[in-house]
Amino acid sequence: MSSVVRGVLAMVLIALLSACSPPEPPRFNSADMTGVEYGNGFRMLDGDGRERTLEEFQGKVVMMFFGFLQCPDVCPTALSRGVAVRELLGADADKLQMLFITVDPERDTPEALKSYVQRFDPSFIGLRDTVERTAEIAKSFNVFYAKVPTGDSYTMDHTATSFVFDPDGRLRLAVAHNLPPDLIAADVKTLLATTR
Repeated sequence: MSSVVRGVLAMVLIALLSACSPPEPPRFNSADMTGVEYGNGFRMLDGDGRERTLEEFQGKVVMMFFGFLQCPDVCPTALSRGVAVRELLGADADKLQMLFITVDPERDTPEALKSYVQRFDPSFIGLRDTVERTAEIAKSFNVFYAKVPTGDSYTMDHTATSFVFDPDGRLRLAVAHNLPPDLIAADVKTLLATTR
């Protein structure tokens, strides 16, 4: 067998083997949570008292953040970052749904919650429930929060991670609070491209 024929056969064999190998999983800038056994959904009320679930956002990437309205910096930064991500998505902006879950339902009324999140973007949705139900949902996402006394009032200490679900409703990413919007937008684009 000539060296040319051997070379051609080797190239054909390499092509066949590479065609049989599974596709490489997508790479993300955020922490990849694919396959975790928690954070499988929620059932909470929006600012109009309407029950909302993760299932109703099928076909969209959902970015969810736990916070509270009197938060001085972390929460407004997370929501502002959501605005920036939507801007970076351009024509795909409507394929990202931002959800803000309050961990302070005692003070964050439905009306105040709705008004607060929509000041950032009219498409953003604020969610709340009873103190007990909020604790259950936060626990299901491994989210920590606690009251911290401040004189005659209190503030809230809480997890500053955003959670991202793909268009099929699966928890895929945990976004660190300091991750820049352009890197998050790139992750959202990857999720949109790999689930179409």
